[in-house]
Order: sequence, then structure tokens, then C-alpha cells
Amino acid sequence: MKPVRSLARTMLGAIFVASGVRAASNPDQYVDQAKRVTDRVGPALGRIDARLPSDARALVRLNGLAQAGGGLLLATGHLTRPAASVLAVSLVPSTIAGHPFWTHEDPERRRTHAIHFLKNAGLLGGLLLAAADTEGAPSLGWRVRRAARDGRRRTDRLAREGRRRADRLARKADRMARQGRRTAGRKWQQLRNS
Repeated sequence: MKPVRSLARTMLGAIFVASGVRAASNPDQYVDQAKRVTDRVGPALGRIDARLPSDARALVRLNGLAQAGGGLLLATGHLTRPAASVLAVSLVPSTIAGHPFWTHEDPERRRTHAIHFLKNAGLLGGLLLAAADTEGAPSLGWRVRRAARDGRRRTDRLAREGRRRADRLARKADRMARQGRRTAGRKWQQLRNS
């Protein structure tokens, strides 16, 4: 499965490297399309921290750098889960800004943008799979559940062993008490007879 994963990640990451480098090196060609999203996101970023970029050109460049970097990490197999997550987050505004098929009146343009929108939705699905892929290793959630189950089993086993040991000790104490009463009874008989 390793060669298939490596090939799939390389193929998935390559598109983001190419489009990210293109957007980062020449953001002006995407600014008009991006304003549909950046006009809403930019002011919110400015309210979060004034140092964050809020103009369309800077946001397009930043998104392009995120896509190029994330694509490169994904394609080379380094930090694949975080890289896929970053790519998934960066793909959503790119798709909304670049392929708003619902705004076009011309049926041909609407169809073309709908196809690209659905293609990006498919890429998003692949990125979500890559972000969730643990390469066959158990996930953190599984390991926590397993440790909790093992802990419960160990606790139950120790409790059973403790009950068994207590029962054995109680039976032994009961035997010793009966034996002690018999011995005491015999001694009493001997004292009375003498």
C-alpha cells in the first residue's frame, strides 16, 4: 500500500504546487476573481490582528504560498496530514472565488464552472482522506479507547483476584476458627476429667 499512497500523494500535491506557484508569483491575474471572497474575509482578518494581510492581492499570494508549500510537503511525504489539512482549507476559498457557477447566465460557462467546482470538490475529498490517513497505524482515538478498555480489563481482573484471595482467606480463617474451637473443647474436656 505504501507505493500507492506515495503515488497518490504526489499526484494530489502536484496540482497544488503548480497552481500555488502560479498564484504566488503572479497574484494580479486572480485578484478580480478573489474579491468575491477576500472582500468578506479581509475585514475579519483585520479585526483579528491588524498585522494580518487583508487586501485581495496579499491574500491571493498567501493562499498561493500555502498551496505551493502544502502541495510540496504532501508530494514529498513530509507532514502529510497537516499539509493535506492546510490544502483543504486553502481550496475552499479558491473554489468559491474561482468557480462560482451559480452566478453565470450563459449555460456553457455555467456548465464549465460547475465541472471545475465539482472537480475541486473531488480534490477536497481526496485531501480529507489524506488528512485522515494514518498509513495503517492506529489513530490516536483508537489507541485511547484501547488503553481505556485494557485498563478496565486489568482493573476487573485485579478485583476478581482480590475477591478470590479474600474468599480463600475467609475460608482459611473459618477452618482455623473451627479447629481452634475443637481444640479448645478437647482441652476443656481434658481439664474437666482430670
